[in-house]
Amino acid sequence: MQTLSKKQQGGKKEKTKKTKTSNSKTKTYVLMILKYIKKGLFIFLIISISSVILFRFVNPPITPLMVIRNVEDGEQINKKWVPLDKISPNIVGAVIASEDQKFKEHYGFDFESIQKVYKQNKKHKTIKGASTISQQTAKNVFLWQGRSWLRKGLEVYFTTLIELIWSKERIMEVYLNVIEMGRGLYGAEAASMEYFKKNASDLNKKEASLIVACLPNPRKWTANKPSNYISKKSNWISARIWKFKNL
Repeated sequence: MQTLSKKQQGGKKEKTKKTKTSNSKTKTYVLMILKYIKKGLFIFLIISISSVILFRFVNPPITPLMVIRNVEDGEQINKKWVPLDKISPNIVGAVIASEDQKFKEHYGFDFESIQKVYKQNKKHKTIKGASTISQQTAKNVFLWQGRSWLRKGLEVYFTTLIELIWSKERIMEVYLNVIEMGRGLYGAEAASMEYFKKNASDLNKKEASLIVACLPNPRKWTANKPSNYISKKSNWISARIWKFKNL
């Protein structure tokens, strides 16, 4: 039976020692990375929750989309914040009728609509959304545009937060003041002045319906020069405003 020479034994011990050292360093790096991730998540939670609490009482001065449009397209930001009681109930009813008929009932997500849209998208190979007003508000105030899983996950997170911390009235107020309603136009007051030369408080059912009918693509359609499609859609919305105008 052959025995290892002292030199061979020493080499084997040295190799084992190096392996242990390497494993120890790897473990240290992994623990360090996990520590930074944990710290980063903690900071994110503090900042995000604090922001949602702050915006319950303080109006968001600007949104990521406003900045993006201004930087990328050079669009001036046309907006004027008005409280919910200075916005016509007609436009409140119009956005609920068109965008989210279960707004007053759900807790941020309309799972029935999500399931229905999922089946339609799977069948027709198209991409349609089922975002509630709460989700759209969370996306506009805190996030960027896009369809990545990361952004969608963050949208779910922020939607849950605003539903827990804000009232439905606050969600609607913020939504109607930050939503894009035309090129460089943000909020009901700016859209109302641009399209109908009047305050948002004075919008009638037809005017409110025309503004809301353009929301899926306000950069393509305009409320004061409606296409046949927008006119028909606005008539459909107008006929349902009475059901939803009172929060």
